[in-house]
Amino acid sequence: MIRVMNSVFPADIVGLHVAKHGPDTRVVAVTGEVDALTAPQLADCLTAQLTAAKVVVVNLDGGQFLASAGLRALYEANERATDQGRHLRLVSNSPNANVVLEGTGLREHFTFADTVPDALNNVP
Repeated sequence: MIRVMNSVFPADIVGLHVAKHGPDTRVVAVTGEVDALTAPQLADCLTAQLTAAKVVVVNLDGGQFLASAGLRALYEANERATDQGRHLRLVSNSPNANVVLEGTGLREHFTFADTVPDALNNVP
């Protein structure tokens, strides 16, 4: 888990937990807030996982807030995955994340699954 501290509010802002599912699949569980302060950690994490695995599932269900910087990190990771012949899948039952994805019109650019097991069942 990556812990980011804010000097005003000394508490965890974002959590990124990576689980390996076979040799070519990773699940990144995101908790907390992905904003301008924490989006670089998400971007770095996704870059590392896309280097190690052919399929990366990002579980946003634990996310409380997804700012435009977080959306950009997801979008750029998705573009990188496509360019490299890899796959990025999102699981998002978080109302906050879904509002951002729908409101920006970017939802159609991602591959979604209802649950992590669903995303893992469709691994090429």
